[in-house]
Amino acid sequence: MDSTDRPEPDFIDIVRDEWGRSYPEIDTSPIEIVGRITRISSQALHQLDRALAPSSVTRAEFEVLCALARSDRPLRTSEVTAVTMVSGAATTKHVERLVAVGFVERERFERDGRVVLLRVTDAGREFVDRELPRRIERDQRLLAGLDDGERAVLAGLLRRICRNSDDADRI
Repeated sequence: MDSTDRPEPDFIDIVRDEWGRSYPEIDTSPIEIVGRITRISSQALHQLDRALAPSSVTRAEFEVLCALARSDRPLRTSEVTAVTMVSGAATTKHVERLVAVGFVERERFERDGRVVLLRVTDAGREFVDRELPRRIERDQRLLAGLDDGERAVLAGLLRRICRNSDDADRI
């Protein structure tokens, strides 16, 4: 491969080169992958924050709404916490706000009245129905230029990295 075949360096290439000069004894090759995953994630989340800003619904609140909207049943707060990966206290705070704006309602579990279940309201579902397709459109733009085969390979590789990350969390 000659220099004309090399892709133009991106931000992560520049960062890796800088680290390589500062710490030549360290293999910084993981930055090529994990750095890009982190950067893409940060940029995608920033885009979501900007898109949600006019609605006054935060990204974390949107994640709570999405967890409830895609569930086929009401969820306990602990279940929402598990799928959104935020603390229980933060989930409670987000739910309080979503209840106040009419996007989520609480109901008692019929077999144990001490248990509170969370359900997305019609207004909350309308919000998700409007915002989720917009989020998917932004994600589609991030994947522009990748054909179906490339997407499948990338998804498979990232799935393996996700499993590694999930396993590391359990240790």
